[in-house]
Amino acid sequence: MTLFRRVFHGFAPALAATALLATASPALADGKIAVVDVQRAVTQTEDGLRAVAQLKKVFEAKQAQLEAKNKDLQKQHDEIEKQAKVLSRDAIQKRQEDWQKQFLEFQSTQAQMQQELDKKQKEITDPIVQKVLSIVDRIAKTDNIDVVLEKGTVHFVRADLDITDRCIQMYNGAGKEPKK
Repeated sequence: MTLFRRVFHGFAPALAATALLATASPALADGKIAVVDVQRAVTQTEDGLRAVAQLKKVFEAKQAQLEAKNKDLQKQHDEIEKQAKVLSRDAIQKRQEDWQKQFLEFQSTQAQMQQELDKKQKEITDPIVQKVLSIVDRIAKTDNIDVVLEKGTVHFVRADLDITDRCIQMYNGAGKEPKK
């Protein structure tokens, strides 16, 4: 899973909101709707920017390890191919089996590193996501907003209905309402 991709993606929320609005009472039809880009809010808060930098550092270190191992495996593979004409069939088969074993270990390590990165991402970003969502709730209650949708799930929205920048400002301002 790529960085922050897991945060509120998909069409299910939009479909649910559309169904809610289509079947809602006439009172809700006049209700206030807003949108928020949670992913952008998370990554553009001061904490989010630090989290992205921290995750990037961890990712780059792990990526460097994987690239070094991949180069080594490629070098070994090339050597096996060169020696195929010189060594006996049994010797080549043994080297190929050893190489395949190392390659499978490499793939396992790669998958394990991805799981570690995903876990680290969740560990670092979940508190930020929760704080952003609590700010969304606070804005919705303060402004009497009936429905707040994830911006990525709607096809069109007027800019004045987007509360993302406001969430970022409130997050960075320790929860204080920004001046309008």
